[in-house]
Amino acid sequence: MDNPRAATIIKGMAELDADILIVGGGLNGPCLALACAQAGLSSIVLDALPAETRTDHDFDGRAYALALASVRMLGALGIWDGVADHAQPMLEIKASDGRAGEGAAPFFLHFDHAEIEEGPMGHMLEDRYLRGALMASLTAEPLAQHRPSARVVAQSNGSVTLENGDVLQGHLLVGADGRRSGVAERAGIKRTGWGYVQTALVCAVNHERPHNGVAHQFFMPGGPLAILPLPGNRSSIVWSETEPRASELAASDDETFLSALRPAFGDFLGEITLTGKRHSYPLGLSLAQSFIGDKLALVGDAAHGIHPIAGQGLNLGLRDVGALAEVLASAKRRGEDIAAPDVLARYQQWRRFDTAGLAVVTDTVNRLFSNDNSALRAVRDIGMGAISALPALRRRFIREAAGLTGDLPKLMQGRAL
Repeated sequence: MDNPRAATIIKGMAELDADILIVGGGLNGPCLALACAQAGLSSIVLDALPAETRTDHDFDGRAYALALASVRMLGALGIWDGVADHAQPMLEIKASDGRAGEGAAPFFLHFDHAEIEEGPMGHMLEDRYLRGALMASLTAEPLAQHRPSARVVAQSNGSVTLENGDVLQGHLLVGADGRRSGVAERAGIKRTGWGYVQTALVCAVNHERPHNGVAHQFFMPGGPLAILPLPGNRSSIVWSETEPRASELAASDDETFLSALRPAFGDFLGEITLTGKRHSYPLGLSLAQSFIGDKLALVGDAAHGIHPIAGQGLNLGLRDVGALAEVLASAKRRGEDIAAPDVLARYQQWRRFDTAGLAVVTDTVNRLFSNDNSALRAVRDIGMGAISALPALRRRFIREAAGLTGDLPKLMQGRAL
């Protein structure tokens, strides 16, 4: 070739291991790899956990509330058909104040999926089924690789160095590695946020009576208690409690834990028993000060961590995935460098406002409801009753819960890239 510089560029491009290196093999990372494959972009998902951990078929008590928009995205990625039979539609949502042993307050929010045309507001799906389907799809996708037990120790200019000394080259590095993102930390991206002095206790229960597809949110003085329907007579529990109380409960045996849960849960579904494992997670607000860096982007909890009060954590991350994949696909079609600053700025501009808005809402709601102030209790109960009494406002909230509002990425509309 006559032009040595052009030869060097072509050689450098040929030596790329993938267009995109994705650090984090949880849920957002594999989804991003599958989304980018639709646009002809290759990726490697670098997973710190071993493969057998990701493909364990035993129920471990974890499940996700997937909004309708997220379900549409999984459908567009070819995932949903393989897991739909394991999912439980959420047909109604009821939210109210509560105290252990007293039941729900007389004024409450009630959302019914029949008020919108699109169908159920969302579905509950166990972690084992979603994770298994993602791993299977990654294995079948020629443009995506999954590298288990691959711990990243350094990064530079789109490349990463693994713990075993291997160096991988890519155009773009994506951090999908959680709130304590090593990608963000190594890039010098700082975080803003605070703790809630609350811990989420997560488990699943069997119960005697059918839930009829109804999800419940009780706002207790120590924090919200979510009871979310799973297939059969089972429900997923996300119980936010003050740190001292939660630590005590997390360390207790199953029967002691159930004895504490029963008064908060109530008897409307009959007797309850635990199924699967119990988990606990400290709660707080954590926002990356930038979602992008030099040849770098953050998605999911690496970019933002919010209170689980509305069950929107995974849905928010999937919106990031859909937006980033669409920005990168458009850039590729226009012949742009997918890691160029102006390209990545489009992603950040798209996602920052939505993320900040939801963070403010969840933070405000948690502060407003996680107390037993009688004056605030009266105001918020009247407010919930008023929303339920106004059909137009109620439908707006239902569409919000279904993830159908805002500037939705194509994938979350059920459209391919």
